[in-house]
Amino acid sequence: MPELPEVETVMRGLAAKLQGRRIAAASLVRADLRFAVPDGFVQAIVGARIEGFRRRGKYMFMRLDRGMSVLIHLGMSGRMTIDRDKVAHQHLTITTDDGCVIGFVDPRRFGALDLVPREAEDEHRLIRALGPEPLTRALSARVLRAALQGKATPIKAALLDQSIIAGLGNIYVSEALFRARISPFRLAGSLGAAEAAQLVAAIKATLTEAIAAGGSSLRDYVQPSGELGYFQHAWKVYGRAGQTCERCPGMPDCPGIVRAVQANRATFWCPRTQA
Repeated sequence: MPELPEVETVMRGLAAKLQGRRIAAASLVRADLRFAVPDGFVQAIVGARIEGFRRRGKYMFMRLDRGMSVLIHLGMSGRMTIDRDKVAHQHLTITTDDGCVIGFVDPRRFGALDLVPREAEDEHRLIRALGPEPLTRALSARVLRAALQGKATPIKAALLDQSIIAGLGNIYVSEALFRARISPFRLAGSLGAAEAAQLVAAIKATLTEAIAAGGSSLRDYVQPSGELGYFQHAWKVYGRAGQTCERCPGMPDCPGIVRAVQANRATFWCPRTQA
């Protein structure tokens, strides 16, 4: 599933092409995505001017001049295309007044499209329970410790809970825990103040670098232009099971990067340096 850096990259690509443009035409091939696209969706957006975009966690809002926002969720396999030939599973096609063609492609149909009043974006059922945005001041060591207090679940599972931090997924949680030298199996409530500060800094640094690299291209994800993201080449642990840990080259007590299954998700870590 595209995580925060991928969604942010997609949103920036769309904004660069669409902000200020008017929707001249739209067609919806099928409305049965994760949940039904609302009746009258096409009629509501055709003729509207696109005023801007906003990301919240793994969700995007395309804001229209009619006081409405289009909520877009890419789900497990969704992607957006710009000025590319129509492909299979392209459920929504939008054409702007300057001829730009945008496609919403979702083979597995776990994504979502919805209409929401702009002032009620944060009250949408998919948004209202989300935790703080990790790249803003809303996420601090104090906030994180408070959210984790008393939790007897492993820290890896806790960080995947979108009500604790919005937008994190399996890749970036694994990478941030490595940077912070924290075991994915540590109980979430056991983190001290210094460890929480280390982890928050690691989360922010990991996400910032990933966005700068255009996200991580894995399975279905590409940028709207069709380009791949490049952050997968900078992964320190994710997908690197059996490879040497960059911190422990030649160390006899380091088995290298280890993979385990945690809550039905793959976890990657260095047993020597992540306590």
